[in-house]
Amino acid sequence: MSDRVEYDVLLIGGSPSNLILAHHLVDLAIQSGTSFTFGILEKGKDFGAHIVSGAVSNPRVLKKVFPKLERSDFPLEGVCKESTFSVLGNKNVWHVPRPLMPDGVKKEGYFILTLSEVVKWLADKLEEKVNAADNIHGDFFPAFAAHQVVYENDRVVGVQVVEQAQGNPDEENIYGRVVCFGDKGFVSRDLIAKYNLRDNPQKWSVGVKEVWELPADKNFEGQVWHTMGFPLVEGTFGGGFIYGMKNHKLTIGLIMSLDSPNPNINPQEKLQDLKKHPWLQGMIKGGKLLKYGAALLPEGGYYSLPKKFQVDGALILGDALGVLDVSSLSGVDKSMETGYIAAEVIHKILVKGGDFTETAMASYQTRVMDSFVGQELKTGRYFRHAWEENPRLLRNYLPEVLSGIDGGNPYLGMMNVGLKNNPFKAMSDALTLKGFIEGTKDVGPLKYKPDYQHIIPNYEPAGIHPPKYDDNTVVSRPDAVFYADPKYHEGNMHIDEFNADVCVKCISTYESLNKTTPCVSDCTAEVHRVDDVGGLHKHGMSLENCVQCRTCEIVCPEVNLKVRPAENGSGPDFMGL
Repeated sequence: MSDRVEYDVLLIGGSPSNLILAHHLVDLAIQSGTSFTFGILEKGKDFGAHIVSGAVSNPRVLKKVFPKLERSDFPLEGVCKESTFSVLGNKNVWHVPRPLMPDGVKKEGYFILTLSEVVKWLADKLEEKVNAADNIHGDFFPAFAAHQVVYENDRVVGVQVVEQAQGNPDEENIYGRVVCFGDKGFVSRDLIAKYNLRDNPQKWSVGVKEVWELPADKNFEGQVWHTMGFPLVEGTFGGGFIYGMKNHKLTIGLIMSLDSPNPNINPQEKLQDLKKHPWLQGMIKGGKLLKYGAALLPEGGYYSLPKKFQVDGALILGDALGVLDVSSLSGVDKSMETGYIAAEVIHKILVKGGDFTETAMASYQTRVMDSFVGQELKTGRYFRHAWEENPRLLRNYLPEVLSGIDGGNPYLGMMNVGLKNNPFKAMSDALTLKGFIEGTKDVGPLKYKPDYQHIIPNYEPAGIHPPKYDDNTVVSRPDAVFYADPKYHEGNMHIDEFNADVCVKCISTYESLNKTTPCVSDCTAEVHRVDDVGGLHKHGMSLENCVQCRTCEIVCPEVNLKVRPAENGSGPDFMGL
């Protein structure tokens, strides 16, 4: 007798994309009377436990799936009533006038969300919906990680859920007629590599985020700020975000690109620097830090999309695809839309009793690219390229603007960009930037190189000089781990170091430049370290501190690290973040 566990639909990751897929598919099956089974695997101890997002999101997909959403118990933190784009100098701030604001940061009417709570709500409502339907069976597997993709005759048939597989595969795998990958690369990266689906590598940023509880006399609910400038003043692309939420809470976050030339730029410490700015100090002084976390953001956009979104037996959705549009700071709604479309494609095949071949599911990719997902990604296709191809924008021009802001006149700072540089070149750069951002300038397909190849080992960044700040408002990186609340089962070994000698050589290279290795410096928690072992400097890891962000894997100059999914629900607890 076989112990094989098999579903019609197997969902990998309790992501917004997979949960919207499941909700819409259940609704369609109830309407058509079609019977099916599904299982959904989530590596966190509960749905939402590994979700980090400072989300101000267009609710267009949520409202399609839940027409009565705003009259339900949906966990809404607020609706954006005022959005501001703010440029930070070392001590002053310039709130950019509305006519000069980029369209992508105008968020009035968007939902302010704690995405971990939204995911938990989606999972709970899905379970209620399934329990009330006679024709649908669904199983929910929190604390169950997928470790490997299972293939049969070059077709995806399931995933392995036991990390160190030894016995009967039917006892260690879960199978599906169609397997939907909505993870952030933990398993889908291997699927994409096997079928050689991505010609261009993904470009990654890391987001670090804190949630604060403010004193009763401070209430910023409905107010949204996106920032540029301080503390990223040394050529790294990125910016901050501040969202006012209900119950006197405030989200503060920083997103920074991992294609930075700086090998020693610590995201958690940079977030603390952002909080040291006098403007932020005025917001959080007297408050209390509640939560901290970090996660990767796939920012390659249009030119990092896989060549195919489906293969025999599998669909790729959401962050696994990489549908975040960094030009409009829009990813959650696009991920949800991929799930919404996937549900309709899957339902059509279920009704016909067909097979989930690549050909049968080909309409999925066409529909995604014809939807607002593909259209908006195409418009914003050159946004990251605009800054990458012209280092002068961040290294030369931005400091002049910031100097003007600190001097009390941002417009004088803009004039100095022309006065202290070639004015014709500066004007040409500005027009080129505008054309790239708006999508009106076309230079054809882009070719990226992996993020770690942008690192310049001897890079010397410009210093930042924050004014006096309240020590009670900043936390060290070791202390930040406490607010991420990671818990691991004994014996966890979820980061692979492929060759210890390679790490020794890398450490020696960076120490000769009076620097530390990128894996140590760029870690968002307190995992990687350099140990002195009999006079030899070796790479060590405190794996119990890991928040599962995968930053170390992306920035490792030697491609010598790989972060695997935590087992048995181990890892951080990001609920409420």
